[in-house]
This record gives sequence, C-alpha cells and structure tokens, in this order.
Amino acid sequence: MKGGRGMSMLNLFPFLLTFTILSSPALSLSDLILTKVDRRIDLTSQIARISTSLKVENAGSDLVSEILLSFPENQANHLAHLTAKLSEGKGKGKTSGVGLPVEVVHPEGVPSSLTIYSVTLPKGIGKGDSLTLDVLAVFTHTLEPFPEKITQADIQLLLFQESAHYLSPYAVKFQSLTVKLPDARIESYTKLDSAKLQGSELKYGPYENLPPFSYLPIVVHFENNRPFAVAKELVREIEISHWGNVQVTEHYNLVHGGAQIKGEFSRLDYQSRPHVRGASSFRRLLAKLPPRAHSVYYRDEIGNISTSSLWGDSKKTELEIEPRYPLFGGWNSAFTIGYGLPLKDFLFGLDGKRFLNITFSTPINDLVIDTLFVKVVLPEGSKDISVSVPYPVKQSQETKFSHLDIAGRPVVVLEKNNVVPEHNVHFQVYYKFNSLSMLREPLMLISGFFFLFVACIAYVHADFSISKSSASYLAKLQWEEVQATVRQIHNIISRCLITHDKLEASLRDLSRTGDVQACKATRKSVDSSLKELSKELKSLVAFLQSSPQATPVLSKVEEIITKERDLQEKLMAKHSTVVDCYEKKLGGREIENRIASHQQKITALRQEIDDLMDVIDEI
Repeated sequence: MKGGRGMSMLNLFPFLLTFTILSSPALSLSDLILTKVDRRIDLTSQIARISTSLKVENAGSDLVSEILLSFPENQANHLAHLTAKLSEGKGKGKTSGVGLPVEVVHPEGVPSSLTIYSVTLPKGIGKGDSLTLDVLAVFTHTLEPFPEKITQADIQLLLFQESAHYLSPYAVKFQSLTVKLPDARIESYTKLDSAKLQGSELKYGPYENLPPFSYLPIVVHFENNRPFAVAKELVREIEISHWGNVQVTEHYNLVHGGAQIKGEFSRLDYQSRPHVRGASSFRRLLAKLPPRAHSVYYRDEIGNISTSSLWGDSKKTELEIEPRYPLFGGWNSAFTIGYGLPLKDFLFGLDGKRFLNITFSTPINDLVIDTLFVKVVLPEGSKDISVSVPYPVKQSQETKFSHLDIAGRPVVVLEKNNVVPEHNVHFQVYYKFNSLSMLREPLMLISGFFFLFVACIAYVHADFSISKSSASYLAKLQWEEVQATVRQIHNIISRCLITHDKLEASLRDLSRTGDVQACKATRKSVDSSLKELSKELKSLVAFLQSSPQATPVLSKVEEIITKERDLQEKLMAKHSTVVDCYEKKLGGREIENRIASHQQKITALRQEIDDLMDVIDEI
C-alpha cells in the first residue's frame, strides 16, 4: 500500500497547491457563517454521493440572498448532479421537495481551479437569522481503480480522495464527516487524530472553528466489487401512437468501468466459484419498468436473449437482464430493450395541447450514462412542440418516416452527458394535434385496397393475349413442342433403364436357380423391347434436329441416347459372359473376374445417364 499512498499524494499535489493560495481568510465572500456542517459520503456503488447539511447564519448586517458552494476542479469535472433544498424542520422527511435555483458564478478573487455554485434563496437571510440547507452532490468516475488491472481471481480496490474539512468560502464553527463504504474490508485510509473506523463507516471529526477554504486531504483505499455498469451511449426512443400505445426502445452500449481484467479468462473457474474467481464481474442488471409495461423484449445483434426474467404487479414491473457472458473490467456488451406502455397512463391534455409525461433516463438501477439521447417520436401532423426538462439538456429536432407517412413524424431529440439515477425524473413534451389527422392512415389503407380491387377486376376482364400470327407467339408454341418432345424422350429413356434392370434381375435369378434357358428367354424379350423403344426415339430425335428452338437441348439429348446405347452393349456383353460361364460350369470367382471390367463401365455409364436425366428434366 505504500505505492498506492504515494500515487494518491501525487494526484493531490495540485489540490494542495490550490488551497495553499486560498488559505487566507481575506477571501471570505460574505458575512455568512456555517455554524454546523454534517457531511455524509456514500461510496457503496460506483457513484459517489455527498450529502451535506449546512446550518447557515448571517453574522453581518446586510440581507444575503445567495449561498455559495465551492468544488475543486478535479471534482467539478465529474459533478453529475447538484441539488440544494431548504430543511423545514428536524428529523427525516422535513426537507422541502422543491429544489432551489443553482448556477455557476465567478466571484472575484477565486482562481479558475475552483468552481463556485450559487444557490438562490427564496427569502434572504437577515441579520442574525439562520437556516438549514441540504445539499446533494453526485459524482461519477471519481473512484479510481488501484491497481488499474487485476486478474480474474483478484478483488477490486478503489481510491477515493477528499478533504476531511468542508471546503467552503465561509468560516465553519463545527463540522463532521462520515464515509460509508460497501463493507468493512479497507486496505488503508488517511489516519488522522480524529479518524475512527466503525464497521463499514469511516468518521472524521468533529472539527471546530475552521477558516474559509480550509482543507485537510484524505485518501481511502477500499474494496468495492459492486457492478460498475457504464453506458458509453444510450439511445432511448419513445414513440407515441394515438391508437393507444407508447413504444419505448432503448439501445445500450454497456461497458464494465472498473479495474480492467488481465490474463486469461477461465469459464470453468467462473462457473465453479463465481464469487471467488470473478468477484469484480457482474452478469445481472435490474430494470424497473412502469407498472403496466407489456410486450417486453431483450435482444442483441445475434437475436433474442433468453437469459432474462420478468415479473410484476399493479405497482411495478421488474426485468432482470443477463448478458450472454459475464462482464469483467473493460469488457463491453451491446443490447436492446423494448416494451410498450398504455397511452392513457402517460399522455394527457392541457389548455388545448397534449403532453407526454414520462421518465427521462434509464430504468436500470445504478447505471452511469456517459451520453444519453432521448428521442420522442410524435405522431405525424404534430405542431407547436415544446419541452420541459428539470435540468439543462441539448435540444434538437429531426424527422422520422414510418409506415404510411407522407411528411414524416417530428422527433424531439434531447442530449445529456454524465447521467446518473437522480436524473431519472419525469419530463414533459407538449404539442398540438388535430384528431382528424388520425383518419389519414385508415383512409389511405381503404383507398389502397379499393384501387387494388379495381385493378384486379380490370385485369380479369382485360384480354392480354398475344396475336397468334406474331413471331413471339409462334416461337412460344415451337418451344412448348420441344419441351413436350424432351419429356417423351425422358420417359422412353426411363423405360429403357427399367428394361436394363430386368436383364440384371435375370442374372441374379440365374445365380440362384441355375436355369440358363430362362435367362436366355429374358434376354430375348429385353432385346425385343429395346429395339421397339429405339424406333420411338428415332422419330423424336429427328423432330428435335429439325426444330431451331431445340438447339439449346439437342446436344444433351443426343448425348444421353448415345450413352444409353453404350450401356445396352455393356449389359449384353456382361449377360453373354455370365451365361457362357454357367454353361461351361465355371466357378463364381472366375465369373466375377471375367465381368469385372464390364461392371465397372456399366456403373459409370449408369451414373452419367442419371445426371443427364436430371439436366433434361429441368428443361
């Protein structure tokens, strides 16, 4: 851990240098005093949440209408969400639900290495008055993996840097700090006199009478194996259909943002001991969908992913998704989630306008989104479009064409970077829409079918036949005659092959019965049949030779007839040889030796004829 501490102190060098400049009390920006500051830092996930309760008192004589909050540059660059609310009483649940306006300001005398936010109060603080302000600051990518690369069997260790003193432009009378960690396994932490480790909570303080911009750097090196799910990009498309449905489609490009894995991955080790040989990985995410979500699907580029579970009731719908493989540090996965929602739950009317009221961000728990695109696809014909989002976003508009669209559907595009679960609040899209426009697509479908039926009726009653005296018609007739002739030749060749099979069958009967006379009689009958078939072929081939349309097929027909005659000759020679051997009473081995050459040629010719038969069969 010596190396880790050295690294942390090196990273804190600019931090220390900045606050050496700011340590002078002369830089106090007003007469406000923080009489009590309670800070609580939650590091149980990949997101650092700092909740601060400030009891502010006006020690001056002038009315103060704003309170300044300061953050060092290394924190401000990762600040995703900042809210400030007035506390209306003691105990939990007494904070005002309305956030106060917060904006960046640039007071004189404060260097650029500090970012100052101004919280505007609804009522100023008069002399001697006080109030309590609850501030929530949410940071992403501030937990640094150390070491940056680990093996499959290693746990994930993180570094977190902060100041034990609350950094403020005001003097602080009393303050304390509590750091909540995932569990009690802590590698090391900055050990000050006021530091106490109690289970999974690390406490610093209390500290009293601190000057403005007081600081006391601390570093915590701890174990955190929670899922570091980061969406490099999320495109969330919300399409409104006035026929009763809101379709939501979310395209995720997900990556494990923790310590990168090094070395080889063993599936066997992971399956047998996933909590030991993959403690820093994750393979499940939970998405909390609206209560009446339906038609839910989960897929990637390959297709549907079956490793998911869906359950719900009248109050919630939960989708547990599991990628095709576990995600280790640096690994990524791309997938799509889609679902439908009842239109009446999210679309309302107000002052002649309709407005969509739906959540802005992802339904997946504890997901950090580097870049989020929310696209709201409105029905074709929508106009006077406006958007209400409770925080700054980049806004643009584009057009999408879908089925039966003419002018296209207007699409409101909202872009926001560094999105955290605190951003998943409702936003509204207002627009005007004429209800008569809903009849456009049904009328287009009815008209389309009407013209189709009219065209079919016209086609049935029209005469599209070609003149019988035209050259194309005559050529068509000649080609049909050629096709019919080729089919007859194909049939005759098939009968020849069947006759060949009878000759072969007589030889098998001869080997079984030894009846030479019966075998000779079969050959005589086969010979007569083949001669008759040959006569039939002669007239058909003569027709093909005289027809100009038969040129493409004539060569194949002549080739198959030639090979059939060769096959006849080989079969007859084989038959004569076998019969002669039986009459001379020769043995079986001697017969096989004498017909071996004939049999080899017969097999080859039969295969060639079968191939040619397939060719002319396709004509």
